Amino acid sequence: MNAKRFNIRVYGLLFHEGCVLVSDELVAGERITKFPGGGMVPGEGTLQCLKREVMEEMGLEARHLVHFYTTDFFQESAYRKADQVVSIYYTFTVDDPSSLKDGSPAAGKEASAGQRFRWLSLAAAKETDVQLPIDRVVMRLILTAKENQLKGGSSAFHREIDH
Repeated sequence: MNAKRFNIRVYGLLFHEGCVLVSDELVAGERITKFPGGGMVPGEGTLQCLKREVMEEMGLEARHLVHFYTTDFFQESAYRKADQVVSIYYTFTVDDPSSLKDGSPAAGKEASAGQRFRWLSLAAAKETDVQLPIDRVVMRLILTAKENQLKGGSSAFHREIDH
């Protein structure tokens, strides 16, 4: 562990009709699939960060943000070895999730070149559908919640997965 600073990332989980939104992006010259979101900047809180990221990437207002997961293990950055990554995930809604067309370019004014969103069906999703290590932990949690729901469990999160 040679981390010298924290790199705080905030990501959003948007569910719609049994799918979760993922973002296909070019990061450090490599095409990856991840959850939408990004780095927190000095002077903002985690909720402000996610709202800004959603507006920048999607051109939509994030609503009803609910904490889902915060990294609970050491994760060195793959891109800056001196950084320890701490990622915070929230579920959120937007007014019209169907406006995010599968495979369409990110519509936000500050979206990355080549960034595309797509809906990943939870019925067919796998942990390896996302590339970032912490995203994989979150995907495992989502899939476990979905599996528990199929076994008859219920919670507010389960209802959100289906809508």
